[in-house]
Amino acid sequence: MPIRQLSETMINQIAAGEVVERPASVVKELVENALDAGAARIEVATAGGGLNLIRVVDDGSGMPEDELSLAISRHCTSKLGDDILDIRSLGFRGEALPSIGSVSKLAIRSRTRSADSGAEITVEGGRVSGVRPAPSNRGTTVEVRDLFYATPARLKFMKTERAEAMAIADTVKRIAIAFPAVRFTLSGTDRSTLELSATSDEVEGRLARIAQVMGTDFPDNSIVIDAARESVRLEGHVSIPSYTRGNALQQYAYVNGRPVRDKLIASAIRGAYADVLPRDRHAVTVLFLTLDPAVVDVNVHPAKADVRFRDPGLVRGLIVGAIRQALANAGIRPATTGTHAMMGAFRPGPTSYGHPGPANGHRAYNPDFRAATSASYEPQRSPFRPLDAGFAEAAQASFDAGPLHSADARAGQAEMVEALLRTELGAARAQVHENYIVAQTSDSLVIVDQHAAHERLVYEALKNALHSRPIPSQMLLLPEIVDMPEEDAERLALHSETLARFGLGVERFGPGAVAVRETPAMLGETDVTQLVRDLADEIADSDTADTLKERLHAIAATMACHGSVRSGRRLRPEEMNALLRQMEATPGSGTCNHGRPTYIELKLADIEKLFGRR
Repeated sequence: MPIRQLSETMINQIAAGEVVERPASVVKELVENALDAGAARIEVATAGGGLNLIRVVDDGSGMPEDELSLAISRHCTSKLGDDILDIRSLGFRGEALPSIGSVSKLAIRSRTRSADSGAEITVEGGRVSGVRPAPSNRGTTVEVRDLFYATPARLKFMKTERAEAMAIADTVKRIAIAFPAVRFTLSGTDRSTLELSATSDEVEGRLARIAQVMGTDFPDNSIVIDAARESVRLEGHVSIPSYTRGNALQQYAYVNGRPVRDKLIASAIRGAYADVLPRDRHAVTVLFLTLDPAVVDVNVHPAKADVRFRDPGLVRGLIVGAIRQALANAGIRPATTGTHAMMGAFRPGPTSYGHPGPANGHRAYNPDFRAATSASYEPQRSPFRPLDAGFAEAAQASFDAGPLHSADARAGQAEMVEALLRTELGAARAQVHENYIVAQTSDSLVIVDQHAAHERLVYEALKNALHSRPIPSQMLLLPEIVDMPEEDAERLALHSETLARFGLGVERFGPGAVAVRETPAMLGETDVTQLVRDLADEIADSDTADTLKERLHAIAATMACHGSVRSGRRLRPEEMNALLRQMEATPGSGTCNHGRPTYIELKLADIEKLFGRR
């Protein structure tokens, strides 16, 4: 077949394959256009999961009549100057509208602030109609009907209507977090409406928008992030270690206001939480990176979901360091969700009793019962009389003879020390089931898992010992020669000083090979070849050599697990209080090495609610 020039419609349909992946992609492009136009109110309406109808209405600056035909032409945009590296808007490629129009029935109505009337242009499967006058409010209305009708094969790859509608909702929420001062409305065929009222661009307004999207639990279980390094600034909120999710869908990242799904950022978040979360749990994060547009390339993918940083090591180091520092400064905080679960477990529920009647613990109503008159009432014979002697002061004296036996151990009979009650974890009062320390603060009850708590303390001490001095290494009798691609060998050589601090001696050994002369003594016998190749892969992927550090930390975690206070050991009151004080002074002690919580807290107000006092 001879080489020929493709038609304009075919070119647009090829571009649509990259830009218009599904209905959510269309919503993303249209909402970004509305934001670039300065809209303060954006309304999105869909039908059939976005396949039948997508309508986006905004109150932005609008387009003049003579520019409508340019708007649906390829590579026509008002957002890009002469410098491709100076991109300060969400859109810039000029491909979205012509690509959408090539695979659907597209209609655009717009009016500027100064115009007396609006104008409209339509595109059906790539065929453009002329611009004509049309009634319109200030701003722009874009309607997309019968998406992919011009390319019916694409419809076979769409998911269910509900799945597509959920993807659209996620897209709107993801964008809305970055623009709290804009009001968003999303409605669909299921008659459900998502309304996100405008707040402000300040920190409080941004947190209020985050609560609208992610729920009110997140602000109560989050930590503020505010850090900078060189020309890069990081802001946002991250969850405390005890507040997690089963997937990473609630990890939101933004680069200069643009929502992105970047592997580098995701890897940095995992690295920051590596010591405090189990492998199957994920932190909840909202991070905003602000940097010079010239040092980040957003023109990597047509959908603009990926970015490329000029200095990825700087960005990763900033994220990891800022999150770890924030977690350390935040001290120990239990997740409020744990308190809610504990409240639910304590609330009265259906229970089987040995007598007939309702399962709420109250006596069933007896219709034969009649209140006795005062003349016939005999207190000693009444079945409703107070209990016989046993709670009088004389009878109570026997309880003062010795300690109560309702717990395995008591934290002493001395008077409460006010100083301890004012601390975060309070004063130890008892040890139950030889594993749980019950402590009291001035306004709460705290239950501590002694093994999990001490395991974290020992682990942190071992880590500090590892980083305070060079890692002891063991010399190999014969150097291990590892063959690998030349680029991997060069990367290892560049990181040889870092690896040496962790006890791994690596040097070049001719082209395409490295020689390993020393390994960390903590690793014992290990597969040197596999270790070095894993390190080379990690350096190529994220420009770090954390694999070796993670292995050393894993050994320290195992040592901490076996060297900590075991379940079943009775502790003296002074030992329990000492453990609580160490927890308060140790960053990350709210969870153990495996990510499980080390303690839960129940506020006095919640306890009073359980007993109906509030």
